[in-house]
Amino acid sequence: MNTTELCDRLGERIGFLTPRLRDLGGRPRFAGEVVTVKCFEDSSRIKELIETPGQGKVMVVDAGGSERCAVFGDMSAATAIRNGWEGFVIYGYIRDAEPIAQMDLGMRALGVVPMGSTRRGLGLTELAIDIQGVRCQPGDYLVADEDGVVVVPAALAVEALAGA
Repeated sequence: MNTTELCDRLGERIGFLTPRLRDLGGRPRFAGEVVTVKCFEDSSRIKELIETPGQGKVMVVDAGGSERCAVFGDMSAATAIRNGWEGFVIYGYIRDAEPIAQMDLGMRALGVVPMGSTRRGLGLTELAIDIQGVRCQPGDYLVADEDGVVVVPAALAVEALAGA
């Protein structure tokens, strides 16, 4: 089911992210169960999670929108693909835009900066986060396509996907 069909079917019971998030990956359509990360200028938790099996999962990262460094790059993308991750929605920045655009990975982020982040072991996982005013919780379902990004609360996921 695409994002417009989900919006037509469920209306205001679901959330959609604004177009500020750019499509930067090689896979414009992706969907999966939400896994959350909250971090600021530290990619430690992202790097830990991409090492785990990601089939059927989308990582939603609240990186605070910091423009000072990227929290994701081509090496992380390659690891994520190897472990089956469907895609990423990052309220922050990535780097290595050209190779990531060629990879079979969904990627939405605010943009691109050349500076990488440091790993200091900071950040949190598996908690409710708000991205552009939309609540994203572990177990929610995210769908991204050419029309946008929609977050379906876990309680509505079965209903939402029944017509898929």
